[in-house]
Amino acid sequence: MTSSSIAVRELPLFPLPDVVLFPSRPLPLHIFEFRYRIMMNTILESDRRFGVLMFDPVQGEISGVGCCAEVIHFQRLPDDRMKILTLGQQRFRVLEYVREKPYRVGLVEWVEDEPTQKDLRLIATEVEELLRDVVRLSAKLTDSSIELPEDLPNLPLELSYWVASNLYGVAAEQQMLLEMVDTAERLKREIEILASTRSHLAARTALKDVLN
Repeated sequence: MTSSSIAVRELPLFPLPDVVLFPSRPLPLHIFEFRYRIMMNTILESDRRFGVLMFDPVQGEISGVGCCAEVIHFQRLPDDRMKILTLGQQRFRVLEYVREKPYRVGLVEWVEDEPTQKDLRLIATEVEELLRDVVRLSAKLTDSSIELPEDLPNLPLELSYWVASNLYGVAAEQQMLLEMVDTAERLKREIEILASTRSHLAARTALKDVLN
């Protein structure tokens, strides 16, 4: 993995069960636990940034790579609870924990994808075509109207983050995609996932047509 040349910094850390945040993707949160209410009150007085790390409740482990989140909107509720909307910024790797209480603070370094001379437009187009097939088959299978957003990212890196963030129920797979530092490899893995999903949906749709 490579990291940017930006200096290492301390970052408040928020482990979340089976949640993987990606750059440029939104994450709404309800803050109710006392230590994280303290955290939010502290960061709202500074740069409004904290780190989101995926916590695996089965293994009891916190991932070592996460994504920085910036609070872009917040609403205070009774008992000092909060509803916040965050946006994913850059990825980071935890080098060490600086302290554990009242909430975790880590020394982190930023992580970026490796520069490439490859033209990724063809592979990004394949991802988008598979994505549209999956959405079309999902809509047909559920008799509902499902559409991709009009502002679907068209740059390969941003598209890879968008697809990864919209995978459901596969936090470990999302974590693996987050940790990748090769945009082409991330897109290739997403092609495998989407192709498998398309085949599964096509089979179910065909069965539904036969039964109907």
